[in-house]
Parts: sequence; structure tokens; C-alpha cells
Amino acid sequence: MNSYVNMGVGAFLGTVFVLMSVSIASEGVFHSEAPEKEGFAIIAEEGTAEAGGAAEVAEVDIKPLLAGADATAGATVFKKCASCHTIEKGGPNKVGPGLWGIVDRPIAAHEGFAYSAGMKTFAEANKAWDYDHLSFFIEAPKKHVPGTAMGFAGVKKPDERANLIAYLREQADAPAPLPEASAAATPAAEGDAAKPAAEGEKPAVEGTAPAN
Repeated sequence: MNSYVNMGVGAFLGTVFVLMSVSIASEGVFHSEAPEKEGFAIIAEEGTAEAGGAAEVAEVDIKPLLAGADATAGATVFKKCASCHTIEKGGPNKVGPGLWGIVDRPIAAHEGFAYSAGMKTFAEANKAWDYDHLSFFIEAPKKHVPGTAMGFAGVKKPDERANLIAYLREQADAPAPLPEASAAATPAAEGDAAKPAAEGEKPAVEGTAPAN
């Protein structure tokens, strides 16, 4: 064998031997045993993320908010929708259907628009865009209508949704009537009911039905 080849192989083997020796020595110097007890244990509670997500899109009864909603402010909120929807009468369909007269309009029935399978399925069980459906859908489209093609993240703040729906309501030949406030008593009303009758007032007779 050529002497130069022998020298090269020897040098290579010597280098490998040195590297292995250094590695073994380093392991002995720097190796540390795992502690019997961890100083800090980080435990993620199961379901935390899901609970947080559910709270983020908590459904709120929009009806009590509509009585004091600001349609002018709602026109500003509608700018978030304008890239995909027109609002004027006779406006064309865009990525989404035209929204003129949307309040109480039949679901998935706007002429000339190709609705997703998810929206068509939703329409089979829910006939019209009433105030509740509008609020829940605007808040979280894919949660309220699974399978919808609408990729909008949603309007999370209830007051903004109320303003937007008040604005949409006005964009119609005959605006739909405002809904009655929720039948549930508000905390203020409950507090007033608990107050004693003012001096000179006759207390209500328990069990007496109110006059119609």
C-alpha cells in the first residue's frame, strides 16, 4: 500500500480516536442526574382553551339592545361588511348576497346567489333572518351556521352588533318592527320590585293579576 495512503488512514483514525475520547470525557464531566423531584411542574388544564373560546363567542340576547341602538354608528360598522356585500336596493351580489331588506328575509333565498351547502341546510330548519339569527351569525358565522362559506371573523361586541342590525333594519322598503325586549327581568327591575312601597302608595295585593 502507498505510504501516503497509510499516513492518511492513520491520521483519520487518530482524529476519530481523539474525538471519541473528548466526547466520553465531556459526558463524564458535564452529565447530571435528573432530580428526584422537579422544582416546578407546569400542568395545562384540559378544556381551558375550549372554555375560553366559548366565552369569546358567548351568545347575547340582542333584543334589549336594539331599542337604544344607533343606526348611524351601525353604518360605520357596516364598512367591515362592504367588501363582500352591497346594501343598496337592487345592489348586485358580490362574494356574499346583497343585504337590502335582510331583516326577516327568507334564509338562503336571495335571487341569483349560489349559497353554500351549509347555509342551505341551515335554511331547512330556520326560515328567516330574524334578529336572533342575525346577531348570532354576525357574531360567529361558522359557529352559528356550520359549513357556511362566509370567512368573516365576526363582530364580537354586542353593542356594535346591535348598531349594525339597526342599520340593516333601516335598509328596506318597509323596515321590520323592532322586537319586544326580553321577558326576563333586568337586575334594575328586580331591584325596584324589591323596594318597599313609597309612603302614600298602596302595596300590590299578592296574587292579583295585572290589568290588561
